[in-house]
Amino acid sequence: AAPAGAAGAAAPTAEPHARVPQVTSPSLAQATAPRPSATAAPGETRIPLKGVRGAVAEKLARSRREIPDATCWVDADATELMRARTAMNAAGGPKISLLALLARICTAALARFPELNATVDAEAREVVRFDHVHLGFAAQTDRGLVVPVVRDAHARDAESLTAEFARLTEAGRAGTLTPADLTGGTFTLNNYGVFGVDGSTPIINHPEAAMLGVGRIVPKPWVHEGELAVRQVVQLSLTFDHRVCDGGVAGGFLRYVADCVEQPAVLLRTL
Repeated sequence: AAPAGAAGAAAPTAEPHARVPQVTSPSLAQATAPRPSATAAPGETRIPLKGVRGAVAEKLARSRREIPDATCWVDADATELMRARTAMNAAGGPKISLLALLARICTAALARFPELNATVDAEAREVVRFDHVHLGFAAQTDRGLVVPVVRDAHARDAESLTAEFARLTEAGRAGTLTPADLTGGTFTLNNYGVFGVDGSTPIINHPEAAMLGVGRIVPKPWVHEGELAVRQVVQLSLTFDHRVCDGGVAGGFLRYVADCVEQPAVLLRTL
């Protein structure tokens, strides 16, 4: 899968209802103790799963074990969104990133479909919805995949989102992200298009309930206003925890995101 899970965002802890297992017997202690590394056979190279990569591996495995996920996707014409960004940046002032515009669309969609800004408390058999959006975004670094979190993304404009994405990305590359930067997320935006791919079925960033995936934006033949034209097309995908909602809600969220990408003026209703 493309970069998907790792850490969460900010506010409550990333796993608010986690339980710490207690060692109650020697046999359990032996079972949970680290195993000695096996000797590599000829032709093998053994790489320990530890540090950032080990933490990511455990989080991804837990997500797959616990979350019944499903994915839906849609192609969208991003030509007008790209033109809107060009116009914003031509007006002077700090440049607005495409990721910031996608984040703004995300938060507007979550306001309409709050079911997806949630987590599941399996022990209590409850869905916990949040009234804030702490937006995680997958970032590849030399140290491995990390998911920094933009706190209160719902209360930020495109300029503030751009600045915070830049700050967290640079901190990730420098290895200076703090635990607060990497925990408490409520929803993740995964721009795997930076790797040159169109689509993905990512793993949900446990314990969140959904992730929006964005592929590369490329020129493609498209029927626009009844005529065949070359347009800037992007594939959008939503992977969601089927316990928090059904396909109608997930499809409605993704369709709204696609509508905002195709007609950025739709966002004016939420500004």
